[in-house]
Formats: sequence, C-alpha cells, structure tokens
Amino acid sequence: MSDKSNLVFRAAQDRAPIHEALEEFKRKRIVPFDVPGHKRGRGNPDLTAFLGEQALTVDVNSMKPLDNLCHPVSVINEAETLAAEAFGAEHAFFMVNGTTSAVQGMILTACKKGDKIIVPRNVHRSVINALVLCGAEPVYVNPEVEHRLGIALGMSVSQVEKAILENPEAKAVLVNNPTYYGICSDLRGIVQLAHKHGLLVLADEAHGTHFYFGKGLPVAAMEVGADMAAVSMHKSGGSLTQSSFMLLGPAVNAGYARQIINLTQTTSGSYLLLSSLDISRRNLALNGEEIFAHVVELADYVRHEINRIGDFYAFSKELINGDSVYDFDVTKLSVYTRDIGLAGIEVYDILRDEYDIQIEFGDIGNILAYVSVGDRTRDVERLISALSEIRRRYKRNKAGMFTQEYIDPEVVTTPQHAFYAQKESLPLHETVGRVCSEFVMCYPPGIPILAPGERITQDIIDYIDYAKEKGCSMTGPEDLNIERLNVLQGV
Repeated sequence: MSDKSNLVFRAAQDRAPIHEALEEFKRKRIVPFDVPGHKRGRGNPDLTAFLGEQALTVDVNSMKPLDNLCHPVSVINEAETLAAEAFGAEHAFFMVNGTTSAVQGMILTACKKGDKIIVPRNVHRSVINALVLCGAEPVYVNPEVEHRLGIALGMSVSQVEKAILENPEAKAVLVNNPTYYGICSDLRGIVQLAHKHGLLVLADEAHGTHFYFGKGLPVAAMEVGADMAAVSMHKSGGSLTQSSFMLLGPAVNAGYARQIINLTQTTSGSYLLLSSLDISRRNLALNGEEIFAHVVELADYVRHEINRIGDFYAFSKELINGDSVYDFDVTKLSVYTRDIGLAGIEVYDILRDEYDIQIEFGDIGNILAYVSVGDRTRDVERLISALSEIRRRYKRNKAGMFTQEYIDPEVVTTPQHAFYAQKESLPLHETVGRVCSEFVMCYPPGIPILAPGERITQDIIDYIDYAKEKGCSMTGPEDLNIERLNVLQGV
C-alpha cells in the first residue's frame, strides 16, 4: 500500500459509526418508552451497579438513528463497509450470536439439504450443528495426527483433492484457519484447487482475527481468495464476548447471505456488542500491526521460558512440514504436559485452583494459554513461575496415561438424520456398536468426540471415561452426567 493510500485508509478507518451514533444518542437524553424494560438502568439498580451506568445507557433497541441489524441502511451499514475494507472482504456482517452463528451462516449460505460439503473432522461443533439444521452431508477429511502431542493436524491439499474427485457434486470446502492449537493448512493451495473444481471455500477463522492485521503471521482467508470466513473478534481482536464478523468474497450474493443470517440471528441486536465490534475494528485497523507484533514477541518469550523449565513442551513452527502443518500461529501458546505425568486438564485445574490463573483449556495431553492484546509481561511471568512450580511439586511417572486425542470416526448416516431419528437412551457402556444421535465433546475446544450419525466404539467409550476421570468439562448429551447416550433405534 502506498503512503497516500495508507493515509486514505487510516482516515476512513478512524471512524466508528455505531459508537458515534450511540454517543450522539446519549447526548440527546431521549425519554424511553421502548424496550429494554430496565429503561437505561433505572429499573434495575442492582444490574446498573454491577455493570455500570455507562453500559446500561447504551443497552438500547433498534431505532431510526441507530439503524437495524437485520436491514441496515445507515450507521450499521457504514460500519459494515468499514469492516469489509479493514479485512479486505467484499462484505462484512456484524454477528452478535457468536462465531457459531457466523459458521452456521456460511454453511447455510453455501449448502442446502442433500448437498455435500468437505470438512475436516476436527471441526468445532458449530459446523456439525449447521449440518443438522440444513441437512447437508459432510464428507469428512480425517486429519493426520501428531502422535506425541495427540492433536489433529490440518488438511493436506492432496486429501482435499481426493475428496473432491470422489465427490464431484460437493458444493464447498471448509477449512480451519487455524485450529485451536495453532495448526494451519495450505489455505491458498486449497482455495486454488477448490475454485478450479467450482467449489466455494469457507474458513472457520474463530482463532485467526490477528492474521488480518499482524505481520509475519499465517495468511488470512480473504487475502487468498476464500469465499466466506467466520472471524471471532472477541477472541484475539478485543471486542466483547459473543461478537464476531462473517466476511464474504465477491462470488457470494450478500443479499442472500443476509437472508440466511436473519433466519437464526436475533432481531434485537445488542448495541453493546455492535459498538464493541465497531471500536475494536477501528483499533486493529489503525494499530493492529503494532499490537500483534507485541503479542508475537510476548508469546515467543513465554514459549522459550516454558521450554527451559523442562518436561513441558510449548510447541511452535518446528512442527511445520509443508503439508498437514503448512504454517503455525505463533500467538497460540499450546503446551504439552504428559511428560510431567499430568493430563492437560489436571494442569488447567491446578493453575486455577492453586495459582488463580485461568487458561483457555486443558485436554488430555495439552493446555492452551491464550496470549492476546490485553496481556502484560508481569502476567506471563506469573504463568511461567506457576508451571515451574507445578513441575517441581507434581511431576510423576507418566506410565498408563492416555496418548490418543483424536479418534477417526465411522460415519453411518448424516448428522441431521441421526439427530432427528427415532432413538433410545442406553447406559454409556452398553452403547458400543450403536450409532450415536447426539454430541459428546470436551468444551473447550468443542471438537466432538462423537457427533450424530457416528458409530460408538470401545476406544471412544474408553476415551470418554478417561476424560471424565481427569475432570474434563464434558458437554453435548441430553444426560448432563454423561452416563447415558441416545442411540438410533435398531442401528
């Protein structure tokens, strides 16, 4: 970008139309006879004391001066245009039902009932939820596994090509960019291949907001010509929880995509979430390069110090193999814990319960500490010290620990058919060989161990038992205790 173009870009991106409209609205001191019923906080003093008057005065409903999220024609429309420009997209939608709704919006825009979509099996549950809703049929690409770490890797271009050739009627390919652990596929190569065969490319960039603004990071979906992307601004972009963007390329009909979004997204969009997206987009557009240079520096420092402790392994770009690990997101501080004889979830619990440190998640063999825009050096020093002390106090023999994170599924029927089919509830240990009709997963990361339509095996039951024993937060089934599962009748 030339100096002149950069000045024009920065001048435009310095605006935050939704935020500006809310500030103007506050100055007018309008008397409210509309919803919400707390009337700028006056009707709920406990809530106002907890969240603050500043927040409650802008927790308002759609009105002409503030536009309407379902059919934006003024300030929200302007904010969407600025967001699209900042992300290099043709269009951007403000999403207030989380990135789950953005992922669902992408899939429902690309696919109808009976259509095939190529997806890696290590997707977030929101992807399979979308297949339950629309009736599309997944063509799963089972990723390679890094056996020491027990984590699923990315999709190789050759795997995607094989899936396309075997399913020429497929409509789209979905790619994680990156995975929760920081693994990136060859997104550029997949986009070129998919477009050659007439398929749309959708990117789940829940953990990739910073790719659009930092330097030296993996490529972003819009940069390489992907058709849609779901971007969690609240994860690494600094906006409020539940706020995200859905980005479109030029090949997708934006009007139709908005109709799809409006099928499931609330008609009462929160202006707290909308303004947080608007302000955070402005911040990243103007300061993102500097912000994420600091984040990378901080994450690299912590990774280096953790690896000096011994037995912990904070992995990084050394995993890159040019194929199933095409690139790595160095802001992801993923740490392998089995060599100290502790499951990741055990380290997670110790950090929280004994050191007052809350990390993103712990699974069977790893933890993830999310390093982002708001972190300080003194906080990461505390994490390093805590891990060093945990090794000294808790290290034990690792014999007998589970080593398998990802288990290839046996798909019997579509998620939609299995979810809505006649079913019966059985004790967990009596379900081996049956077809599951619901989800089972550790959350986070929210990647299903079982999804509707998959065969239940003894390995899966053993994994569920081990994850429960170690204290993983298990979600999905109708039975909250995960002692029973719903299975298809007679299958």
